[in-house]
Amino acid sequence: MTTARSQLISIEATPYYHCVSRCVRRSFLCGYDELTQTSYEHRRGWVEKRLKRIASVFCVDVCAYAIMSNHYHVVLHINKEQAHRLSNHEVIERWLTLHRAPVLIQRFLKHEALSEAEQSACLTLIKTWRERLCSISWFMRLLNQYIASKANQEDDCTGHFWEGRFKSQALLDDNALAAAMAYVDLNPIRAGIAETPETSAYTSVKARIKSLQKNEATAPNLFPFAGNPRSNMPEGLPFHLFDYIELVEWTGRQIREGKHHHIHSTQHPILERLGFNTASWLNICTKIATGPLIGTTSSIQAVLPKLNRQRRTGVQLP
Repeated sequence: MTTARSQLISIEATPYYHCVSRCVRRSFLCGYDELTQTSYEHRRGWVEKRLKRIASVFCVDVCAYAIMSNHYHVVLHINKEQAHRLSNHEVIERWLTLHRAPVLIQRFLKHEALSEAEQSACLTLIKTWRERLCSISWFMRLLNQYIASKANQEDDCTGHFWEGRFKSQALLDDNALAAAMAYVDLNPIRAGIAETPETSAYTSVKARIKSLQKNEATAPNLFPFAGNPRSNMPEGLPFHLFDYIELVEWTGRQIREGKHHHIHSTQHPILERLGFNTASWLNICTKIATGPLIGTTSSIQAVLPKLNRQRRTGVQLP
């Protein structure tokens, strides 16, 4: 049975979510279709460009992403505080970047005389747009609708392009966030289409490494790393970039070799900080795709009332 989105996404529970969308048709989202000898590789660029475009408008930050042959992953952060800081005109400007302006809003922007009812209608519309600008559902809708329309036009067909609504997992603590991001960034390596993080095309880890090589402070349109501790850090992910890149590289190496070789006991700084040993971390990073919630047992138990749930289901971290 389908779970209500309100039981999966709640800003009161956590601002971090792992989302996945899959194609419904046999034809590829991206990649190369051997049966028809058709390349859809260019569509990876569509998704990446649109993803970053929406992120530049919405108050939803992209922490990690990976664009695969028939699906894509994103880890998103709801930045509700940023949405509340926007002025009414900033909300309008952002929303109209991706939508056409209603006549009433056009008149509002031109400072035309409006009746009290019209003023009230404008403010109600702006309030709605402000809420949508920090909504993961609207973020994913605008991404998926755009790609579906563009792909259908290219394929000269109509009908559903996506499997249905996107799947989401709540990331309840720093442990879950780090595990989900590593899981997403390692998709090409697990699939055998990339050897290293820096060669994993259309992933956030490659984008971050590329920016690092250019001595840029952070990758464009990606949520930056701010380090620890949370109480003293600027807005951003609660890890250091170098620690995260080392973590992804180490985890990817162990996942590839783990099928035939012993898992080494080497630990990286972020693993020690999160309290994982190598075996438990690898177990999490290979099973993270299951369950609607990801977090420690205490984190999951504490968030159940906020999501209107009773059962403690999901991936429980040590």
